[in-house]
Amino acid sequence: MTQPTRTSPSPLEQMRRRQRVGVSRTSTREGKTSRQLSHEDERLLNQILAKEQDYIDSPVFYEEDAEKRIYEEAPEIAKPDTTWYHPVMDDISATSRTRTVKSAQQVILTGAEERVLFHQFNYARHRVWQLQQDVWARPDKKPTPEQADQLLSWYRRAERIREQIAETNLALVLAMAKRTRMSEVDFADLVSEGNMALLRAVDKFDAGRGFKFSTYACRAILKAFSRQGMKLSKYRQRFPTDFDPKLEKSNYLETKRADFERDAADEVREIVLSNRADLSDVERTVIEHRFGLESGGLEKPMTLEQVGQIIGVTKERVRQIQNKAMEKIRMQLEANFLGTQIEEDQAETVGAS
Repeated sequence: MTQPTRTSPSPLEQMRRRQRVGVSRTSTREGKTSRQLSHEDERLLNQILAKEQDYIDSPVFYEEDAEKRIYEEAPEIAKPDTTWYHPVMDDISATSRTRTVKSAQQVILTGAEERVLFHQFNYARHRVWQLQQDVWARPDKKPTPEQADQLLSWYRRAERIREQIAETNLALVLAMAKRTRMSEVDFADLVSEGNMALLRAVDKFDAGRGFKFSTYACRAILKAFSRQGMKLSKYRQRFPTDFDPKLEKSNYLETKRADFERDAADEVREIVLSNRADLSDVERTVIEHRFGLESGGLEKPMTLEQVGQIIGVTKERVRQIQNKAMEKIRMQLEANFLGTQIEEDQAETVGAS
């Protein structure tokens, strides 16, 4: 069986594919209605068809009964136990660098087992690529329900195997991170970068060349660490000062609050001086002296006792007069606010009509 020629689509063709991706919700086959795709399936299907699937080709894929030999006749590969990984990540400190993983918790794959997994992984991606070509060859560029089901099935199978390979080799990331002497890089960031490099290595590894995956992955992880260190070094050269949280703090709320208090004080002063709150002469005298309104705020406000000496009453009586005057001013402020709101609502109604 001959291998099909793979050509990369142009950027313009990729953009057109993203725009025209779609799928029919229902269809009939042999008199039966196919299942309706969920929104999650449609979203994933659009994502699959938006970009051409990459895979590592192999002559095994084109042999007769390739799918049966790759999946059904292949030996069962043990699933990894990753329960040890989360405690290590939860305790990213000096002790985590010296912590080891128990051998009973690890799955060490042989070269033959790795080839089985990578053939299964790349064959699933190969089938996704074939289905993409069939869909894009259709006049409407949309998959049939059968093609949509197969695309989703093969894509999810590839993702499961990819996750299994990555989880089996998680210890490589921690081992390389402990060996790396990069004190300026946070250990958590280092492990995160290593995990991303591990996933890229799974996508690019060619098991047909006869090498162990750990040989390829360790080099890829160390190169990712090196790039992370160079990136951080360039950043510090460009921004030599340390991060100061105070520089990120906004004074918007404080400024807004100060403006509001200043506007409110001006409104109160205008109400008192124009006597819009119907204050008595005694009440105006108390408010003006207590808050320095008569002098425009230039003089220091007087105490209750000082005001009482001016008008000839006790300081307790001054407090009573002040409270009554403040209540009148508050009612006037509320009336002004309600009047302004009514005018604004009427203006919006007239503008809408």
